[in-house]
Amino acid sequence: MSRGSGEPAAVLSAARARSRRDAQAGAALPEAAIGAPVRRVRKAYEQVYDQLRELIMRGELARGQRLPGEAALASEFGVSRGTVREALRLLAAQNLIRTAKGAGGGSFVTLPTADHISELLQANIRLLNESREVSADEMLEARELLESFAARMAARRRSPANLEQLAACIIEDPEEFGSEQQHVCNTAFHTGLLDAAGNTLLSIAAQPVFAILQTNMRRREMGPQTLERVNDDHRAILEAVRARDADEAEHRMREHLGMLRETYVRLWAPDGARLPSGSGVGD
Repeated sequence: MSRGSGEPAAVLSAARARSRRDAQAGAALPEAAIGAPVRRVRKAYEQVYDQLRELIMRGELARGQRLPGEAALASEFGVSRGTVREALRLLAAQNLIRTAKGAGGGSFVTLPTADHISELLQANIRLLNESREVSADEMLEARELLESFAARMAARRRSPANLEQLAACIIEDPEEFGSEQQHVCNTAFHTGLLDAAGNTLLSIAAQPVFAILQTNMRRREMGPQTLERVNDDHRAILEAVRARDADEAEHRMREHLGMLRETYVRLWAPDGARLPSGSGVGD
């Protein structure tokens, strides 16, 4: 089978055979009847989902490849179209396929990107925040842990392009920028630092926490002195990263986030106990 084009009949036929073997292996008697543990029989749509997911993750069904229609898949697996439809819904929910309508429509193989996973994580953390299951202190502690390490790794791994990206986020004269423009530059600086760290999982973990804090901060005005301090801190972090001084970069980031902690607590709540409901933060 050539990847990326055509209907993978041979691959799906093999998947269908495995699906039948799994069903036969799982069709055991209850424990009370045979006196031994049994394996629960999986539903037909779960078995179809398992086989298709395995083919996608192994690369036998390539990104962008169009799957056969429901009728063809039902025939290949020996199940009903409704069973296939449920399996496809599970795959779509995990962003492993996308469905398009129209003459050129159908189900196409896709794979979750780092941005997609980060967005899902952000949505769930936001729910925890809104339900008051996550405190402001917890959010800030997590950010300090993640971004301080990111600054250290950025100093070790940064490229000339990373340095150029970070330098573009430094505001030479803060008085010429409004608070909204400064927030944009500040966000870009922290995002660029995560990029320079060169660790996708670190970025996936740090971005949601940062974004929620960023949204909260945007809803409140930071004073000009604080904005100026933020910009000065960014410049110091950049110089440490440029010099490949990992210890200094981490130290500067910890100081920066420590300063911001005081600002967050002052703007949100006197005791800093919980983020307000619906918060989504700033620098």
